[in-house]
Amino acid sequence: MAAALVYAALWAGTVGDWAWIAAVDDGVLQWFHRVGIERPGWVGVWDVLSDIVSPNGMRVVAVVVIVVVLVWRRPRVAVFLGVTVGLMGLVTVVAKALADRPRPGTALVSASSSSFPSGHALGVMAAMLAFLVVLWPLASAAGRWWGSVVAGVVIVLAGVSRVVLNVHHPSDVLAGWALGYLWFALCVRMIPPFASTRRQEDLSAGV
Repeated sequence: MAAALVYAALWAGTVGDWAWIAAVDDGVLQWFHRVGIERPGWVGVWDVLSDIVSPNGMRVVAVVVIVVVLVWRRPRVAVFLGVTVGLMGLVTVVAKALADRPRPGTALVSASSSSFPSGHALGVMAAMLAFLVVLWPLASAAGRWWGSVVAGVVIVLAGVSRVVLNVHHPSDVLAGWALGYLWFALCVRMIPPFASTRRQEDLSAGV
């Protein structure tokens, strides 16, 4: 519910051109734009990083995991990942069409489509949470802790990189994270990767 409220508020603020959202977005973008203009190498590093922690990168990982779980004869897990990661692009396209927000005029690299929400933030959020749910029952306590840390770092880097490169407003990224979480929550509820037991429901809710 919190994620839904955040997304709805950001969508309304974007479509309604709320002054405080525009002021925050512009202030952050201008600061990173100045840094990028002064340090071209900085832009190059973040551009490469953005390509790595991207929806396409998540799709590659998902394909590998799907092949592995099919070998292990876990079709429910494969279907869950296929829908969550495979269809997150469609969710992004629909959400972008409903807002139709232009990209920032200060973009330091090229980017296609409209700006709101960030497809990187949405896709990486949904994919990393899906991977955590799949791996959670197999991991030790330490493995779960490290997996959560890695997932959190990847999610943050995916969103921050788009703001650093000035191809997304900060509000686009926040909206992408919120909508990505909503998409994941819907998928894990409607297409649970494991048999419906109290233990698995608790694990899913905890993530």
